[in-house]
Amino acid sequence: MSMTSSKHVFGSYGIMALLFFAAALVTADLSAEFYDETCPDALDIIEDAVRAAVSKESRMGASLLRLHFHDCFVNGCDGSVLLDGATGEKNAVPNKNSLRGFELVDDIKAQLEKSCAKVVSCADILAVAARDSVVALGGPTWDVELGRRDGTTTSQDAANSDLPAPTSDLGALTKAFSTKGLTQKDMVALSGAHTIGQARCVNFRGRLYNETAPSLDATLATSLKPRCPSTDGTGDDNTSPLDPSTSYVFDNFYYKNLLRNKGLLHSDQQLFSGGGSADAQTTAYASGMGAGFFDDFRDAMVKMGGIGVLTGSSGQVRVNCRKAN
Repeated sequence: MSMTSSKHVFGSYGIMALLFFAAALVTADLSAEFYDETCPDALDIIEDAVRAAVSKESRMGASLLRLHFHDCFVNGCDGSVLLDGATGEKNAVPNKNSLRGFELVDDIKAQLEKSCAKVVSCADILAVAARDSVVALGGPTWDVELGRRDGTTTSQDAANSDLPAPTSDLGALTKAFSTKGLTQKDMVALSGAHTIGQARCVNFRGRLYNETAPSLDATLATSLKPRCPSTDGTGDDNTSPLDPSTSYVFDNFYYKNLLRNKGLLHSDQQLFSGGGSADAQTTAYASGMGAGFFDDFRDAMVKMGGIGVLTGSSGQVRVNCRKAN
C-alpha cells in the first residue's frame, strides 16, 4: 500500500487518522458471533483440528500464526496467501520454501464444507487458527471477529514489498506497520509471536557474520554458526528457533532474550538496542506477561485481523482455499 501522494494532501498524521478510522469501520462489520446461526460448529471444528495438529507437531502453531500475519499484511486479511499460482504470494521471497500449514487449512476447510457448505471463509479459518494456535501453546485467548470474505487474486509483488524483511531496522519496521494502520506499540507486541517458531539460516546469516557484541551475544553466534555457514547457498534452509529458551511455549522469553542481545534476526534485536524508542516497551514485556505483553498482543491481533477485510457482498467464500470459485 503506498500513501505517498496522499501525504502531500493530509500529512502523516492525517494518513494515520484515516487508517484507524477505516479499520474501525471494517471492524464494525465483523462479529465474534458471525457463524452462530449459519455454522454453529465452525469454531469447534477449527479448534479441534488445530489442537490435534499442534499436539502432533508443536511447530505447526507458529506456522499457522505466521500464515495469518502474512495474509493480513498483503492486500488485507482476505485469504489470498492460500491461493496457488506461479505469480502468487506463496512464491514471494519471504514465503517460498518457508510458509507451512497449507494442507492443514485444506483439511479444516473440507470439514467445514461438510458441516456447512460455502459459509466459512478461508480468511476466517486463518484468523481463528492463529488464535487457537497461540492458546494451544500456552498463550492468551481473545474473541476473533468474523465475517471476512475471501479475495480472488494474489500478488507476489505485493508480498515482496509489504512484508517486513528480517534485515529491517527499527525505523523500517515501524513504517511497514504504520502503513497498515498499526502503531509501533502494536509492532513490538506482535513481534512477540517470535516466542515460537523457527527461522531459516538465509534470514539470519547476515546478523551472524556481520554483527558482533554487544548487539549480538557471542555465545549465541558461536552456537548457531555450525548450522548456518557463512557461504550463501550453503545451509540456507537450516532452521534455528527464534526463542531457544522455550521454543514451543507462548511466553515472554523472546523479550528476555532481546535484553541479552540474543535476538535471532536483526529485526528482532532492533526492538532492544540500548537507547532505541522500543527499548522501554520491550523491557516491560520481559518483566511480565499478563497485564503487559499478553494484553497488548491480543489487542494487536484483533486490530491486525481487521486490515483490509472484505465483507458483505465483496469477495467470495471460496470452496477450495487454493483457488477462486
